[in-house]
Amino acid sequence: MALFEVKPLDKQIYEQELRDFLPDKMIDIHTHIWLKSLSQPAGQPAKEEVLRQVTWPSLVAEDDSVEDLQETYRLLFPGKEVTPLMFTSTKRDTMDVLNQYVSDCARRTGYPSLYYSAPEQSGEELEDRIRSGGFLGLKSYLSLSPEYIPEKEIRIFDFFPKHQLKKMDEMGAIVMLHIPRDGRLKDPVNLAQILEIKAEFPRIRLIIAHVGRAYTHEDVGDAFEVLAPCRDLMFDFSANCCDYAIEALLANVGSRRAMFGSDMPILRMRTHRIEEGNNYVNLVPPGLYGDVSGDKHMREVTGPEAENITFFMYEEILSVKRAVNKLGMTREDVENIFYGNARRLIDGARKSIYGA
Repeated sequence: MALFEVKPLDKQIYEQELRDFLPDKMIDIHTHIWLKSLSQPAGQPAKEEVLRQVTWPSLVAEDDSVEDLQETYRLLFPGKEVTPLMFTSTKRDTMDVLNQYVSDCARRTGYPSLYYSAPEQSGEELEDRIRSGGFLGLKSYLSLSPEYIPEKEIRIFDFFPKHQLKKMDEMGAIVMLHIPRDGRLKDPVNLAQILEIKAEFPRIRLIIAHVGRAYTHEDVGDAFEVLAPCRDLMFDFSANCCDYAIEALLANVGSRRAMFGSDMPILRMRTHRIEEGNNYVNLVPPGLYGDVSGDKHMREVTGPEAENITFFMYEEILSVKRAVNKLGMTREDVENIFYGNARRLIDGARKSIYGA
């Protein structure tokens, strides 16, 4: 049985809109892999942790093995060679086993990977984990911040403390940053701390994930003007199909600092995203993701509207294509966005950490 169905509409969109637009080689700079069987320690009850994240992504897939990831690329991008940068998604009690799973998969496939870190780890421990596991840097998440900090008050340094960033700077490692706070990309605390990171730790290869979570027009603000001094700050547009945000990204930072990312397995989702005020809403076919009635980011639609919904992956890339065309970008620009920039970033980190 196929991992998921590719419908005639999906094939039409790929063949008519995407196949010729995309380069033959692509790097997906933002992917999660984990196994459900490893996400709960055997014989132990699940530990309750403070929930500080949206829940709808968990409706898309219970897990995402590296084989599922490869099959997803085969189904969605026929004729293309897609290489992921992989990391896991985990809580503290399964962090070790899932990081080991990523490391094992990376050694087996040759794919690059990041270590998923917790803020209490020392810089020396992280360096040891990175080098022994063959990782190229770090990914973490705001939910791992100390539990006494209210979600709306979490800052970047609460889950990426400076002692860790200092070590990543020494190593020239990649840091994948999912910024916190309701203000998202435009939040002044986020912007101040990004500037602080780039000033104090200039050798970190810093990636701002999801265009700084700017999923609506109002999330952008004056962020690109504030961050203009950071001439080597990288962005991925994973799980983002906001035309305004992606166009603003490409117009302000150019084609050498923006990178394709998917946030797999989330982009296997069938959805058409809309904006209502400062809220994004994923329109989905009925029944496909269970009961979504209590989630402000999810809404079921029916009839022709539902039948015309394709993959989130295609929606994201179509948004990039519209921005590229509007800005008059070239084929070389597209090659950089979907392959070249990530290739240089990964190769640079590998050489800096491992000398090869």
